[in-house]
Amino acid sequence: MDISQVIRDRRSIRKYQDRPVEWEKIEQVLEAARLAPSWKNLQCWRFLVVTDPGKKAGLLAAFPEENPGKKALAMAPCVILVCADPKESGVENGIEYFVADTAIAFEHLCLAATDLGLGTCWMGMFDEPALRLALKIPEGIRVVGVTPLGYPDQEPRPRPRKELGEIAYCDDWGKPC
Repeated sequence: MDISQVIRDRRSIRKYQDRPVEWEKIEQVLEAARLAPSWKNLQCWRFLVVTDPGKKAGLLAAFPEENPGKKALAMAPCVILVCADPKESGVENGIEYFVADTAIAFEHLCLAATDLGLGTCWMGMFDEPALRLALKIPEGIRVVGVTPLGYPDQEPRPRPRKELGEIAYCDDWGKPC
């Protein structure tokens, strides 16, 4: 699929088919994430793939009931935690780059999944200490986001987006391009 089409087609998927994801496809989305750029090429990201039902149950306990994506996590055959080691990154102008680096890798993963016919849903509302404890994630490693991964069982419509003139300026702040 053309990259522009992949970007247009990517959606947050919250319903999944009861069908396992082939390991080759999981490797492909992880490889796409691995190839993401990072601050000073330090590559601080780490990925934890969870397919074991028992481990998934522990993971679910770290998500509040009001999180609309919790059902998607329970339904999906695979869950990927996108983590970072902040010690393998840096801070510049007050910006902690482990968050940006990991976000870029996460989006590479989501786009690769879309290209492979898989669905994802970036989730960030969770109890990080409970998640780290449930999955034995080492001290110092941060969980930046979590996504279910599986074959979509829905086709959500595109969400509204701001017009380019509202968010992109040329030469002077506030002057639309």
